[in-house]
Amino acid sequence: MKLVVVTPIRLFGDGLFACLRHRDDIALEAVVGDLAGLRGYLTGAMAHAALIDVTQGIDLDEVRAIVFDYPDVALVALGLEEQRQSVIRCGRAGFRGYVARNASVDHLCCALTDSLAGRLSCSAEVSGELLRALFSRERDTTPSEIPEALTTRESEVLKLIGHGLSNKEIASKLSLSVATVKHHVHSVLQKLKLPRRTQAMRRVREEPWIATSYSWGRKTR
Repeated sequence: MKLVVVTPIRLFGDGLFACLRHRDDIALEAVVGDLAGLRGYLTGAMAHAALIDVTQGIDLDEVRAIVFDYPDVALVALGLEEQRQSVIRCGRAGFRGYVARNASVDHLCCALTDSLAGRLSCSAEVSGELLRALFSRERDTTPSEIPEALTTRESEVLKLIGHGLSNKEIASKLSLSVATVKHHVHSVLQKLKLPRRTQAMRRVREEPWIATSYSWGRKTR
């Protein structure tokens, strides 16, 4: 596993490097000071996971943007307060896992492995709270509120809407006519049950997975 650590505390980053450098399953490729540094690293290199120190506060909007641009990189929150709301906020931002403040190095390594495998490692208390929150949300959601599946092309268009691109810019990016892009934008808004483009932009930034989760996986024009 190729790992990047994000922390504003250099001594902390050096300590993690010393703890992990002898492990065969984790290669700590870089330690950067902030999310801008992480984005800069991912622009020119590949990583499987990023361990992000959240003890000093973190811009969750920027986290969402990184998840949107690099969906294959598993983001793990380091030093999270193990409380329901904190875990939910990080999950909604796109973190795949977290490491509590009192966790050991061994637990940290397990959390990284679990995140790459699509598993969430958490306490029984937090697990119970998350299940209750999920069931409560499902009870409050009617079938009409569940988005209709997007086609592959609609998913691509929605991603670019999230980046703030205009119809003309999307058309150029995807080699489509502006009229075709307008058709796809109209279809996306209908399926998401949103009246305005700005609302679609805000939603895909807050929930970047909606641009992929509902794709049929077929090519469209």
